[in-house]
Amino acid sequence: MTILLDTSIIIDVLRKRRERRELLRWLLEQGHELACCAVNVAEVYSGMRSHEAEETTALMESLAYVQISREAARTAGELRLQLQRKGKTLSLPDAIIGAVALHEVLAVATDNVRDFSMIGVDLLPLQGA
Repeated sequence: MTILLDTSIIIDVLRKRRERRELLRWLLEQGHELACCAVNVAEVYSGMRSHEAEETTALMESLAYVQISREAARTAGELRLQLQRKGKTLSLPDAIIGAVALHEVLAVATDNVRDFSMIGVDLLPLQGA
């Protein structure tokens, strides 16, 4: 199975938090492919510390890259609008990551179960992991 990583997971790996490196290593050992999309790349590089550049590039290049299709982008906008009409807020980055997962039939590894479950993606919930 291909697992699309939420940006917080990638950041945890880079900052050596919450045993995320071990978790990703275990997922790879189980035969899963780990992936990112443009949102992850932009978010990770926008918060990168200068001493993290080499490690960040190595990690990001090790992940499969999933394109954001026009259809997924449209779905992201529609999902946000539907939720907004119900009085719920979903960030644009989470909407895009979720829409990519829906269109590409990917699971999402995230701590943000609440927001991603609102849009019906398959989750690999990591709270407490």
